Amino acid sequence: MKRYFKSGILVTVLMALTASWSHPSAARENESEPSVQQIVERTNQVAYYQGKDGRADVNMSIVDDQDRERIRKFTILRRDDVPTEDQADQDPNTYAGDQRFYIYFKAPPDVKDTAFMVWKHVAMDQDDDRWLYLPGLDLVKRIAASDERTSFVGSHFFYEDVSGRNINEDEHELVDVTSTYFILENTPKEPERVEFSRYKMWIHKDTYLPVQTEYYDKRGEAYRRYKVLNVSRPQGFLTVMKSRMEDLRSGGHTTIEYSRVEYDVGLPTDIFTERYLRKPPMKYIGK
Repeated sequence: MKRYFKSGILVTVLMALTASWSHPSAARENESEPSVQQIVERTNQVAYYQGKDGRADVNMSIVDDQDRERIRKFTILRRDDVPTEDQADQDPNTYAGDQRFYIYFKAPPDVKDTAFMVWKHVAMDQDDDRWLYLPGLDLVKRIAASDERTSFVGSHFFYEDVSGRNINEDEHELVDVTSTYFILENTPKEPERVEFSRYKMWIHKDTYLPVQTEYYDKRGEAYRRYKVLNVSRPQGFLTVMKSRMEDLRSGGHTTIEYSRVEYDVGLPTDIFTERYLRKPPMKYIGK
């Protein structure tokens, strides 16, 4: 595994994942291996659906190819939508339906009071809705679906990375299983809509947390890499506390660290509407 991780980072993440998992690994040996679809669904739920809602303060460090650093500080709010009728009997711990995200920027001054909102839709025939509020212009701008694979506020993360990619947009194949990871290869069903030809995910077998993702271009060369650097379990929910997205072509990277992570806050639906882009819900954002 040294090929994919710096040893110190790998040890830290694996120790945290092992400590956070409540079932002994030996129990898995007596279970049949899950199907590819089960792996995909469980991974998606662990990565994006912990608790019914949540909030966190985020510190983002953007480093370019000349080691120049820029900092962004913001708060992110997330709320799962009420399940539809066909999801009413679904276990709330496995809910993976529509969601809403709200991001409010606190620093530096040139982006302060900027707000970004996503209405995430899981239906294949419905694109996510995204809005960006620019306080200097007092302008709410709709972000086109075609722009979801572009830089998020100048970082190495894309807009789509914020709320997650719809699992129904890709074909999934289990290409390898190690003692620690399921390794999935994912190919877009509509390749003309994205810049990558495929991406691979290293998924921790016991927790189903995706700890690394690599994106490959049309020539088959890796050009973006996402890594989990630290995990924790606030309120019992397995949570990525630090991660990094690398540009393998330029050498630049963006690191994000989470703090004050809270789940099941009781966020009301109405704060995830356009009028709150201009009037941020400070009760939940904080100072």
